[in-house]
Amino acid sequence: MPLASTVRMTALALLWGSGFLWIKLALNHGLSPAQITIVRCALGAAVLALPARRAAQRIPHSRALWGHLAVAALFCNAVPFALFALGERSVDSGIAGVLNATTPLWSLLIGLAVGTDRGLSRTRLTGLLLGFAGTVLIFAPWHRSGLLSWGALSLLGAAASYAVAFAYMARHLTGRGAPLAVSAAQLLTATAWSTLGLPWAGPVDTDLTGVLAVTALGVLATGGTFYLNYRLIADEGATSAATVGYLLPVVSVALGALILDEHIGRRVVAGMVVVLAGVALTRRRLERPVKGAGLYTSAAPPRGASHHEPPAPGTQPNAPTSTYAP
Repeated sequence: MPLASTVRMTALALLWGSGFLWIKLALNHGLSPAQITIVRCALGAAVLALPARRAAQRIPHSRALWGHLAVAALFCNAVPFALFALGERSVDSGIAGVLNATTPLWSLLIGLAVGTDRGLSRTRLTGLLLGFAGTVLIFAPWHRSGLLSWGALSLLGAAASYAVAFAYMARHLTGRGAPLAVSAAQLLTATAWSTLGLPWAGPVDTDLTGVLAVTALGVLATGGTFYLNYRLIADEGATSAATVGYLLPVVSVALGALILDEHIGRRVVAGMVVVLAGVALTRRRLERPVKGAGLYTSAAPPRGASHHEPPAPGTQPNAPTSTYAP
């Protein structure tokens, strides 16, 4: 892999994985989940609008496309972004990053339920069961101090929401042109959805750290990561770019331990390894990467959906690769 692509992949993993840290810092410094969601969507849209304009990509005018973007923005941005912020009120950022990796497990279940994924081999079934066993190991509900709580359920709900969105996006948004402009439009629509939560947002009572954290979340961990992902896919193909997904839980756990002094015990680390192993098995049916694929392009026959192309955690083949972020 060329040095430039390696640098982009490293930067992408760090920026994406840091999203959970920025959410926790913003919460700790007075911002509410609704405020965090609105600001990150708006900043992400603004960041993507700049390269879209330089590339002469225009915001879509089709009413039908805007309708599809409204659904995608709700389930792939507004809902999961808010649920992650809600969940991290009571759950460590490292745990949030690990639970984020369960998205492809939910995607597989949804695909089986609606009939879009019929390829449940023994290997993939083993991966599915292994992934959820790892999640149970992380929660440890048999301990009084287990992690199972409304916050943890919110994080799992966010991962499931991504899976719903990816299935919808694969059917209605795959193959659309002007990927950066369409992604900016989706985040703009997500901003509109998020403003519906303003009555519950509360007054803004934060400090400089909170402002910097939510700015980093929107600019770097949302808009910036989408652009880097676009460049990496264009240079190396979707499958190569997807390997970044395996690094996100590792980055979130490491940053949480180093910066927030979060304690990640051996049981949680073991659970993370089991989850990632399960996800890897569910992604065994590997599709051929497409050179030069964009954010809303397909690298495989229709089969499901996700932010990246296979086989990364939080991913599913043949999907718009635009808006999967913590």
